[in-house]
Amino acid sequence: AYGIKAQRSADFSPAFLSTTLSALDEALHGGVACGSLTEITGPPGCGKTQFCIMMSILATLPTNMGGLEGAVVYIDTESAFSAERLVEIAESRFPRYFNTEEKLLLTSSKVHLYRELTCDEVLQRIESLEEEIISKGIKLVILDSVASVVRKEFDAQLQGNLKERNKFLAREASSLKYLAEEFSIPVILTNQITTHLSGALASQADLVSPADDLSLSEGTSGSSCVIAALGNTWSHSVNTRLILQYLDSERRQILIAKSPLAPFTSFVYTIKEEGLVLQETTFCSVTQAELNWAPAILPPQPPEQLGLQMRHHTQLIF
Repeated sequence: AYGIKAQRSADFSPAFLSTTLSALDEALHGGVACGSLTEITGPPGCGKTQFCIMMSILATLPTNMGGLEGAVVYIDTESAFSAERLVEIAESRFPRYFNTEEKLLLTSSKVHLYRELTCDEVLQRIESLEEEIISKGIKLVILDSVASVVRKEFDAQLQGNLKERNKFLAREASSLKYLAEEFSIPVILTNQITTHLSGALASQADLVSPADDLSLSEGTSGSSCVIAALGNTWSHSVNTRLILQYLDSERRQILIAKSPLAPFTSFVYTIKEEGLVLQETTFCSVTQAELNWAPAILPPQPPEQLGLQMRHHTQLIF
């Protein structure tokens, strides 16, 4: 195993995996960074899983097409992965390359899907990946999602559970960081959002300090605000955070909320047959005060429904 590792480290390893979203790649200096953890955060339906499926395809592509020419481990904790959607994105985004059934089957076979529905299953899978990465030529690891199993099994309101939850998250993050750094591969994680009512006694386990990154956490007194879930213990573990949010019924927005390379930046996108598509070729820097928070991050609702949606959403995620 040591000899194989040495050979792998001697091989040329790209520094980034392109997202094929040119403005986003430019801002990130090349795309999703290899050797680090990238988190995709946002509300349900905004495109987190679509982004992950798209990146799975890209990782299998030849290097001359911006890919990593390797296989993918996709850990699905919400049963959200769709093989049919993978084929649709591949055919629509790269019609000239995926022009035969053989190529589609080959790419599909390179995406190794694991449905793990408990914290123990997820951790066992992650901690057993080293040998698989070597033997199968894994070039991308995806965990979709981190928050789903954690929130099901740990009640953050109970002090003992909070300690155990943070311990689990630290162990999970450490294992993922090791894999990313040891094999110079990107690791992509999805996270959920949580709604915090200003002045309310919310669980500190689910709050991210605004100083840590651009976490959509400013609002007027007594208002609700939206932040990434799992708290500071987890937040400090990720190297890059992209937040996806709704603008209206068709358009959505990607925010670079945390990055060692890029400034706070926003991009408008839609979701089409070929996956995520940027609507503007340029990007602009944003400040904390300019962010759309609370209702804007949720799916657009009629005025009379918005209050109900916010109350339901708050109950759902706490």
